[in-house]
Amino acid sequence: MSNLIDAEAGTERFGGYEAELKLVQADLNQQIEQIKETTGEPRKAAISRAERALEEADELIGQMRLEKSNIPANLKSKYNSRFRNFEHDLDSVKRKLESYTNDRSKLFGDRYTDNPDTDAQLEQRQQLLSGTDRLQRSSGRLTAAQRMALETEQIGAGTLSDLHRQREQIEHTRSTLLESESYTDRSIKTLKGMARRMATNRIITIAIITVLVLLIFAVIYSKFR
Repeated sequence: MSNLIDAEAGTERFGGYEAELKLVQADLNQQIEQIKETTGEPRKAAISRAERALEEADELIGQMRLEKSNIPANLKSKYNSRFRNFEHDLDSVKRKLESYTNDRSKLFGDRYTDNPDTDAQLEQRQQLLSGTDRLQRSSGRLTAAQRMALETEQIGAGTLSDLHRQREQIEHTRSTLLESESYTDRSIKTLKGMARRMATNRIITIAIITVLVLLIFAVIYSKFR
């Protein structure tokens, strides 16, 4: 925390990654020491932990490399030097870890021997072949599962496409029905209007006929009076 508080302006993020990297380096060095002192399964476990710590250190180095561009020009030389030191230390640890990983006599413990004719060496080879066979079978099952998943995905995509087309057809049919209903409503209104006009015309016609009849009776009455 004090390193972050005392960091020079423009270097705070670089300093934060640097502090994290130092912690990872300490853990990595501890794992390297454990690898040196162990064999067999404990050594494998220590190598696995060291590899994970190394991956984390690589990520932090990458972040620091990006942050270097944000450092003020008057401080770049000093921070570039610190960065190169970190890279050098990390490369050294990588070489150590690689040499420990390639030391098969320590990695396999008492089961390993340079004499291929011994029973232990034959057993070791059989175990490796068995492990390879299991790995191949697992890979085959994974490939089959991936193929089935892809086929299922394709079927699902086809089903979704069919459902989408059916939905469009239903919406089109619904739109057509609504439009037909609208036409029917307008037709009904038109027919009702025509019926009202016919009734009105009939009443007018009856009234005219009634008036004409009354006039005829009036004329006849006036002649015979």
